[in-house]
Amino acid sequence: MTASAPVAELLRPLAPQVLGVLVRRYGQFDACEDAVQEALLAASEQWPAEGVPGNPRSWLVTVATRRLTDHWRSESARRRREESVAVREPASSAVVPGPGEEQPAGEDDTLKLLFLCCHPAVSPPSQVALTLRAVGGLTTAQIASAFLVPEATMTRRITRAKESIAAAGSTFSEPSPDDFGDRLSVVLQVLYLIFNEGYAATSGENLVRAELATEAIRLTRAVHALTPGEGEVAGLLALMLLTDARRAARTGPDGELVPLQDQDRGRWDAAMIAEGEALVDATLGHAALGPYQVQAAIAALHATAPSTEETDWPQIVELYHVLRALMPSPVVTINHAVAVAQASGPARGLELLDTVDAKLDVGRRLDAVRAHLLELAGDLPGAREHYLRAARRTASLPERRYLMNRAGRIAPGTEPMHHRGRE
Repeated sequence: MTASAPVAELLRPLAPQVLGVLVRRYGQFDACEDAVQEALLAASEQWPAEGVPGNPRSWLVTVATRRLTDHWRSESARRRREESVAVREPASSAVVPGPGEEQPAGEDDTLKLLFLCCHPAVSPPSQVALTLRAVGGLTTAQIASAFLVPEATMTRRITRAKESIAAAGSTFSEPSPDDFGDRLSVVLQVLYLIFNEGYAATSGENLVRAELATEAIRLTRAVHALTPGEGEVAGLLALMLLTDARRAARTGPDGELVPLQDQDRGRWDAAMIAEGEALVDATLGHAALGPYQVQAAIAALHATAPSTEETDWPQIVELYHVLRALMPSPVVTINHAVAVAQASGPARGLELLDTVDAKLDVGRRLDAVRAHLLELAGDLPGAREHYLRAARRTASLPERRYLMNRAGRIAPGTEPMHHRGRE
């Protein structure tokens, strides 16, 4: 049985709380995480039919503890495990707490678990998978389905992640003050990877995987609540909100991609835009400037513009100058080139695009943007060639169809128009 929507919404925030209780009590992250997954599955099967218990978290802790005990007994290692726990935990932890007493008041383990799942020893794909399972409360099957890979493949990623954490000797605690900033950056990077895969899926039939984008926003909200003084956390949350606000307008009736300039802005989520704007206003100038804050500021300019033509492109160009200084990358340069083309004409955008090394792993994006700017500049044969090249290099079917349609509008052998654009 699949959990009903209300039960699923209840279970997801409980997952890191229950896992935190078990890891703090027993210390073995891999075994505890498996036990919590079994408890979540039991709840998803029983609660829709039997009703939600009076204390859902205590119910999950009890069931997960039983699963953990059964696992240890099945390995014929109960005595050795008990001795390990006795050494690890104070004597008072041997007493089973009453309802509501499993976790110190006001303590939230979400950030500790994120630091553990996003340990530098773990590869990025495994960081994403383990974060969604251990902190997001998703099942392995759900994660595999979201990323369009076999469940066995996702299971191996999660297993490797746990093995890497164990081999690194990582503990269930926050990093030292000296390491906190770097480790938090890794957590934010993983959350942004999850969001991007949800907002613009890199493969498959659907342009959007809403469950991943929604989960990334939920987890980033949790981190923001725990670190209200961290400007980059607020910046990332704002960026996600301002970007996801456009989700409903990004696809047409048949799931086709609708580019920004053609979107019905009346379908954008005004509440999300307002929340994102407020975060940007509260953060810029009040915290150390970082890449997520700058990207959020760019997204806010897009989100509040009445149209593409009325967008403050010169300001966006300036923000991209700042972003390239903070976080130089080919993707940032490509996006900068789009803004420059809008502000100063396609020829100037193409000049900037020529500085990007075509051998880098941005070929699809580079070809698509070059095609668009060549079309604006009047080089229709060149535009068609690059639209087709970009279409061949993407695994996203909606994106491929969009690029093929753009190429199809330009007949082979079309003569260039020699349009200079706005110089």
